[in-house]
Amino acid sequence: METLTSTHHFDASARTWDCDPVKQARALAVAEGIRSLVPIGPHMHALEYGCGTGLLSFALQPHLEHISLADSSEGMLAVLEEKITANRITNMHSRQLDLVTDPLPAERYDLIYTLMTCHHIQDTTGLLRNLHTLLASSGHLCLADLDAEDGSFHGQGFSGHNGFDRGALGAIAESVGFRDIRFATVFRMTKGEGPDAKEYPVFLMVARK
Repeated sequence: METLTSTHHFDASARTWDCDPVKQARALAVAEGIRSLVPIGPHMHALEYGCGTGLLSFALQPHLEHISLADSSEGMLAVLEEKITANRITNMHSRQLDLVTDPLPAERYDLIYTLMTCHHIQDTTGLLRNLHTLLASSGHLCLADLDAEDGSFHGQGFSGHNGFDRGALGAIAESVGFRDIRFATVFRMTKGEGPDAKEYPVFLMVARK
């Protein structure tokens, strides 16, 4: 697999990432979607892949026994560690991990979730295969990302996926072993103003191993 977006971009954005109210609202909406579609509980061990500063995991932290937060960006992980320490949280631990290049961890998880990460990774099939491997038996994957769009979300120079067609993504997930695949729209972002405003829906795909 190949990561399409350099970690330098995310390292540089880490300090101001949480200042964006849209990112805050998006994380809370996805967390609500996960809680409504997956029977999560205090016995579960979870992995957030592409965690950034942990906005999504902080929203889910009270409801899970333990969360591993993985990202390839040192800058994001540094901000995350500061937040964990400042809030005296004991059930969240970060790790630098790139599923594109690093060996798979030995741990297995009851729940894996990811937010706005998959469109940065070229090999969607390979990523989903690795996430399937990392799930414990009957574990759940929750993948939140952009619906297919015309490339205007990131603009010129972006070489990742311009969102995903839900049917095509579901077929890939099924091909690597996932079952009970379903989709829901959990958030909508708007870019531009007035007649130039454009809406970008964010879906949540939920699947079981």
